[in-house]
Amino acid sequence: MKEDTSRQAYLEEAQDLLTELESALLELEGVPDDPEQIDRVFRAMHTIKGSGAMFGFDDVANFTHDVETVFDLVRNGQISVTRELLSLTLSCRDCIQDILFGPGRGHDTNPERSAGLLARMRCFIPVAEKRAEPTPGVVSAGSDEFGGVPSRAFRIRFTPHKDIFLSGTNPFGLIEELVELGHAKVHLDLESVPLLAELQAESCHVSWDVILATDADERAIRDVFIFVEDDCQITITPITLDDVPDGYKKLGEILVERGDVDEEALAKVLAGQKKLGELLAEHGIASRAKVESALVEQKEVRELRANRAKATETQTASIRVAAEKLDHLVNLVGELVTVQARLSQVVAGREDPVLTSLTEDLERLSDELRDATLGIRMLPIGSTFSRFRRLVRDLSAELGKEIELVTEGAETELDKTVIERLGDPMVHLLRNSIDHGIEMPEQRLAANKARQGVIRLVAEHSGGEVILRVEDDGRGLDPVKIKAKAVQRGLVSPDAELSDKECFALIFEPGFSTAEAVTSVSGRGVGMDVVKRAMEELRATVDVESALGKGTVITVKLPLTLAIIDGLQVRVGREFYILPLSVVEECVELRRDEAAESLGRKTVVLRGEIVPYVRLREWFLVEGRAPLIEQVVVTRMGDQRTGVVVDEVIGEHQTVIKSLGRVYRDVEGISGATIKGDGSLALILDVARLIRVVQGRAA
Repeated sequence: MKEDTSRQAYLEEAQDLLTELESALLELEGVPDDPEQIDRVFRAMHTIKGSGAMFGFDDVANFTHDVETVFDLVRNGQISVTRELLSLTLSCRDCIQDILFGPGRGHDTNPERSAGLLARMRCFIPVAEKRAEPTPGVVSAGSDEFGGVPSRAFRIRFTPHKDIFLSGTNPFGLIEELVELGHAKVHLDLESVPLLAELQAESCHVSWDVILATDADERAIRDVFIFVEDDCQITITPITLDDVPDGYKKLGEILVERGDVDEEALAKVLAGQKKLGELLAEHGIASRAKVESALVEQKEVRELRANRAKATETQTASIRVAAEKLDHLVNLVGELVTVQARLSQVVAGREDPVLTSLTEDLERLSDELRDATLGIRMLPIGSTFSRFRRLVRDLSAELGKEIELVTEGAETELDKTVIERLGDPMVHLLRNSIDHGIEMPEQRLAANKARQGVIRLVAEHSGGEVILRVEDDGRGLDPVKIKAKAVQRGLVSPDAELSDKECFALIFEPGFSTAEAVTSVSGRGVGMDVVKRAMEELRATVDVESALGKGTVITVKLPLTLAIIDGLQVRVGREFYILPLSVVEECVELRRDEAAESLGRKTVVLRGEIVPYVRLREWFLVEGRAPLIEQVVVTRMGDQRTGVVVDEVIGEHQTVIKSLGRVYRDVEGISGATIKGDGSLALILDVARLIRVVQGRAA
C-alpha cells in the first residue's frame, strides 16, 4: 500500500515535470542560448530519471538517460541548441508521457519507437562522450575517477527522517549519486543509533556529513535530493577555497558554523590547554563523532583551493493535496455557508443581542473561510499556456505556416475546475485561428503583412470575472461568405437581414464550417460548436469581433469559480430564483399599463434605449396573477442588454451552487440550484442561455 502511494506520488510529480519540460523547450526555441531554460530542461530530465529509478520505473530511467546526457553537454557549451534537437526532445518528452501514463502504466509498450528516438538522440553526443555505462554497484566515496582541480566545494549535511524507509527511499542511493558529482569525503554519523534492544529496523537512525569537491553548482546537488526534500533535512553550505593564512578555518570555527557548538560554550572550553577536539568531547559539548567529522572537513578543504561557491538558493515550501480532498473541503464550506445563512435568518426574528453578535461573528468567519478555501483552488491560467504553445508550434508546422504565439496575463488565477474544463474549447479556438485566421506566408507578403503571423492569448481580471481573448492578425471573418454558407446549410433564410455580429455568431452553430474541404484540422463543423456548448456549461459568454483583412478577436468572459457565487434573489409567485450578480446591471419597475402600451412587443424604454425582456412567469408557467407593479432586472452580456421580469426583487444572496439531477439537467435556462436560509430551494438562472433560447423561439 505504501509503495503504491509512493509510485502515485512520483507519477504526480512526473506530470508536473513533463509540463515544465515542455514549457522550457518551447521557450528555448525563441532564445536557444538561455542558460536558465537549458537548466530547467536538464533539471526536469534529471529528476524524472533519478526518481523513476528509485520507484521502479526503470524503462523511464533508461530512456531518459541519454536525453539528460545531451542536455548536460548543452549546459557545458559542447552542443548548441537547434530546432532539430528541440523537436526531437519534444518527441522524447511525449514518449516519456506515454510510458508513464499509457497502457503500460510505467512499462514501455512501444520499444521500437523508443529505440528510434534514442538512436537519433545519441547522434548529438560526441564520440568522446559515448563510453560504457558504469557497472551498477556501490561507488567509493574516495573514488579517484574525478579528474582535474575542482572549482567548488560544499559541506552537505543529510539527515533523513526516521520514517524515510516507509516511502520506499534508500538514503544510501542518494549518497552514491552525490559521490558521482566529484571528489567526496563521506562521514557516517552513528550517534543517534540506539541500543540493540531499542532499535527499530524500519526506522533510519543515521545521518551523513559530506565534503564534496566538484565542478557542479549547488543546484545540481539539490537535484539529488529533490524528491525526498520533505522526508529529510538537507543543509548545503558553500566552502570557500581561496587562500587563507592558516590554510583553512580552525576546528572551533567549523563546529560553530555547522551549528554543532555555540560560541559561548566554545569560549569556555578554549580556556583549557588540551586540543580543542579533545576538550569538546570531554565536556560533552560535541560528541567525538561530530569532532571527527569536523576534522575530516578541515583536512579536506585545506587541500582544495579554487573558485568561490555560488550562494545558496532559496527553496519554496509547498504541499501537494489530492484534488478529491480539496473538492470535499469546498463542499463542506458550502454547507457551512448555507447553515450560517439559515442561522442568521432564525436569529433575525429573536431580537437577542448576544445571539445576533455571535451570528455576525460566525458570518464573518464563514466568509473568510469561504474566500480562503476558494483561494486554495485558484491556479494561474498560465499553467495551461505551454500546452497551447505546443499546439501552435506543431499545427503551424503541419500547415506550412509561420505563427508566433504571444501570451499575456499568465499569472491570472481561475478556479481549478474552470481551468480543467477550459482546455478543450481553448484548443478549438486556437485551431480555428491557426487554420482559418492566419494566412500562408506568401499570402501575407502579398497583402503587405509580415511573413510570420501572430496569435495573442490574453488573460485578465475584470471585476468578478476573468476575460480571455484570442486575437490574430489574419484574414478576418467575411460576413458575406458566412451568411452564404449558412443559407446553403439551411441555417438562415436567403432574405434574412443579419448584422455583422449576427453573422459572426453563426460560426458557433452545429455543423457550420467555411472550409472548402475536410482536412485533419477543419471542415467538419464541430470545433466551434464544442466551444459554444463548453462555454454554456461554464456559464461563460463568447463575443466575436473581426475586420476583414486585419484579424479576429474572440473574447471569453468566465466566472472566477463554479462553486459559490454572489447572486440576486428574486421571486415569481411562490417560486424563488437566483441571478448571478455579475450580469445584473440595474432594477426598474414595470407597470401593467406600461406593458400593455407596448402592444405585446415585450420591450421597455430605459433612458431612451429600447430593452427587450423575458417574463419568468410565462417562461416557467408559474401559476397566479402578476402584481400591478413588476420588477425588471436588467442584465448585460457583452453589448446586449436584456430584462428579466419578476414579481419581487428580494436582495443579494450568497449562493452555494448545487448541480441538478439528470431529470432536470436539460431544462433550458437553469444552471443549478441552491438552498436558502429557511431550507427551501431556489433555482439558479443561466441568463445567457435563457435569453438565447427565448429569442430563438421568438424568431
